Amino acid sequence: MPTSPRTPGAPPAAGVDPLKHLRAPGDPPVDVYLTGTVFLDIVFTGLDSAPVRGTESWARGMGSSPGGVANMATALARLGMRTSLSAAFGDDVYGDHCQEALEGEGIDVSLSRTCRGWHSPVTVSMAYDGERTMVSHGHEAPPPDAPPRCPPPSRACVASLDPGRRQPWIEQAALHGSRVFADVGWDDTGRWDLAEIPELAHCEAFLPNAAEAMRYTGTSSPRAAAHALAEHVPVVVVTMGAEGAYAVDGRTGESAEVPAISVAALDTTGAGDVFVAGFVTTSLAGYPLADRLALAGLTAALSVQEFGGSQSAPGWTEVAAWWERVRTVEEQNQQALARYAFLNDITPCARRRWPLRRAVPTIGFRREPEANGS
Repeated sequence: MPTSPRTPGAPPAAGVDPLKHLRAPGDPPVDVYLTGTVFLDIVFTGLDSAPVRGTESWARGMGSSPGGVANMATALARLGMRTSLSAAFGDDVYGDHCQEALEGEGIDVSLSRTCRGWHSPVTVSMAYDGERTMVSHGHEAPPPDAPPRCPPPSRACVASLDPGRRQPWIEQAALHGSRVFADVGWDDTGRWDLAEIPELAHCEAFLPNAAEAMRYTGTSSPRAAAHALAEHVPVVVVTMGAEGAYAVDGRTGESAEVPAISVAALDTTGAGDVFVAGFVTTSLAGYPLADRLALAGLTAALSVQEFGGSQSAPGWTEVAAWWERVRTVEEQNQQALARYAFLNDITPCARRRWPLRRAVPTIGFRREPEANGS
């Protein structure tokens, strides 16, 4: 179950506010605004292999937590971002659980709504051999009774672009001064035409994976794709899986590449969302391009060592523990020491044993009724 709720916008438990040096009177109350679908994720781990037709498989581990857009919202909040989420919640126990968990992370859900008679979307994820298989069920949420309010004033917004589906709120957010960071889903039409995602013109940064980037640009390498996309959007980050990530800032001509951190992956659910959250956080904090890539890749690597999407998102305590381990256990790894030296300035003085393990994320047990009397 979630911990005791924090006030929305309060610093994370580790006490790190990456934007402390930038905050001033009159700033927007929200750092990052998101909207999207919240799923209840049920994750099975410890499977010896992929499920085989006609057989029964037993998993050695299971947990549940909010998923979908909740993955990124939680990752942002744990990195100290004052996060606002607009989403539909089901009128069921799953919806109550997801909303309570997000509020417990200090996420502002006041722009969200509960849809009467609509059940929560559910995803069952089966993790094995560092891969995952997912099965989802749900229906589109009923339309709101009134047109949705404009996005709140915020430093940034995170959007998931969808070829062929217009999202007017993205332009509205950009016109009101929000920096828009966007990823994109797979183009089921097969056209892979940038003209199908006109909202890209309002984005500051675009973060596709390598396959998506190459298809949209007709190039043969992720790096060439990043440079081609930089002609359409100021900053492009192409994620390359085990190879890391490559970024181009078309405004300055700067490029950067950071290799992935090699870890034993338990569950990759939500790793892409955590990567984006890390990049957004350090972008708002004004860090150099290579440092933004490094922090994004590190948080994603830490997340895959736990299972679940939102619950596996690391905060600054986990980042600090990893950095302490690198400095004390891997003193000979000069490349890592140099690449992540910027963490000296932003990680708390936490001293926690590595590796860190969280409580299993799951729907909690029923509370015992309170006894009468004193």
